[in-house]
Amino acid sequence: MVIMLIVKSDQTAHNMKKFLIITSIFLFCQSVQAQTSGDTLKNKNNDFQLVEASCGECNFHMHGKSCDLAIRIDGKTYFVDGAKIDDFGNAHAVDGFCSTIRHAYVKGVVVNDRFKAEYFKLVASPDTLKETK
Repeated sequence: MVIMLIVKSDQTAHNMKKFLIITSIFLFCQSVQAQTSGDTLKNKNNDFQLVEASCGECNFHMHGKSCDLAIRIDGKTYFVDGAKIDDFGNAHAVDGFCSTIRHAYVKGVVVNDRFKAEYFKLVASPDTLKETK
């Protein structure tokens, strides 16, 4: 009888290990999916695209602690990681990001509702795509 309990206990332990491994894999997959599910861009291939760029707080009315660079794609706004608002001149100048909405040619992805920029260049107008900086 004691031997039978040990064997049954070993089987239970083995089944519990399998359950924990499968559950861990499932939870890991769910967390990875949750991190990328915030990607609402139509640009799934991470191609270059034309966006509106400005101060998130001043012009896009986003909540933040200070003036930060943001972009708007299809009506949705994202703070930008990988480029800073002052990288493009004085944000509070007449033509600065806090005073006007400009256009930029960008490449990157949205992760956790933030745009991770690999490339960010301002353009003179959306029609010409002429780089200004």
